[in-house]
Amino acid sequence: MSDLKKQFEAAAAASKNLKERPDNDTMLKLYALFKQATVGDVEGKRPGFTDMVGRAKFDAWAAAKGKSAADAMREYVALVGTLK
Repeated sequence: MSDLKKQFEAAAAASKNLKERPDNDTMLKLYALFKQATVGDVEGKRPGFTDMVGRAKFDAWAAAKGKSAADAMREYVALVGTLK
């Protein structure tokens, strides 16, 4: 397993044990980077206006579209590092 993948998995585990819950914008950024790193570009239809949480997640993930998995992993690790 690559060093970056190990760092990413460690950051994902650490993100579940933060002292304080990050603000919603940071949570969406974490979600988007994690999904981009593990799944790739967002697909499917954007959720309707009645699903505000789903819509916010979709939009955050769509903002990371085109970013490589390695870049998303690096950004995720760096972001979690700032939250510790």
